[in-house]
Amino acid sequence: MKRTDKKSVRRKGGAVTIDEVAALAKVSPMTVSRVINGHSKVRDTTREKVMAAVNKLGYVPNAAASSLAAAQDARIALIYTDPSGAYLRELLMGTLHGAARSAAQLVIADWDELGVGTERKAARALARKVAGVILPPPLCESKTVIDELVKAGVHVVAIAAGRFDPDISSVRIDDFLAGKEITSYLIKMGHTRIACIKGNPSQSASTRRFEGYQAALKEAGIPLDTALVRQGYFTYRSGLPVAEELLALRKPPTAIFAGNDDMAAAAVSVAHRRGIDVPRDLSVVGFDDSSAATTIWPELTTIRQPILAMADAAIDILLRAIRRKESEPRVVVHQVAAHQLVLRDSVAPPHTASGKKS
Repeated sequence: MKRTDKKSVRRKGGAVTIDEVAALAKVSPMTVSRVINGHSKVRDTTREKVMAAVNKLGYVPNAAASSLAAAQDARIALIYTDPSGAYLRELLMGTLHGAARSAAQLVIADWDELGVGTERKAARALARKVAGVILPPPLCESKTVIDELVKAGVHVVAIAAGRFDPDISSVRIDDFLAGKEITSYLIKMGHTRIACIKGNPSQSASTRRFEGYQAALKEAGIPLDTALVRQGYFTYRSGLPVAEELLALRKPPTAIFAGNDDMAAAAVSVAHRRGIDVPRDLSVVGFDDSSAATTIWPELTTIRQPILAMADAAIDILLRAIRRKESEPRVVVHQVAAHQLVLRDSVAPPHTASGKKS
């Protein structure tokens, strides 16, 4: 009885330690740490013994130490290649925020310098170092990378893929609906000659946005004019020559829908060079609401894709998957984030719709 009283008095004067919990549960301090941080590789009977000791002693884990221990079990990689600079900034901010909030270890790697045919080898090497991987475009479309990571038991979340993959989780918007919505807005403003600069053909999101553009035209009874469709690659430079072609047509478009903000910015630049006023003579819209949308004049009307929030959500999906119990089934999660049409100064009614002569 005296011994119990002494312990009780000592605990009032100082916090219970993890060593005391381990001694009472008859396990190692490392096992206690694993239980407290939700690690899956602990037997249920051991987990119950540890939690009984925690409750009996009134042990309160140190938040910083707990986060650090959890981080050791949650090493996550963000791998990117050939992204838009503005897009990459948003993506990095979102993943860094999510990792800091959860104390996960974040590995960031640029695969731009990989040689042809080396993706499989790089994926295998990565799988030995991390428990989860975030794949943005275009890597989220790479069957080779996905297959290697899944085969190695690594949890994967694709960001902004245009389609669902049954083997991996994903966070995306509905690119079809977003493409349709922004094209319908141009039609509502009175435009009927609406050009489209498509994004990289290797990314399914590009196809879905173009399909949305086509659906809006069809719904409004406007025939698709293939002369107004050009292929871009989601880069500013790829938008320049195709914008030149469109604006040099004998009957140029009154509006351009570009597959992302970088290509839309290129179209605005070409218009300025040719003495075409935006939006009085030409309306231009983009996609993503990246920093490029607000660093040009006039600022772009665009679709806001919540890239930062999507990256943050990807971290949460990975952590839940990594820390699940071994007895629990592996779950593939697909989240569709809400997009938003952001109206700025790059759109106006065409001359004919405003009562002026073309």
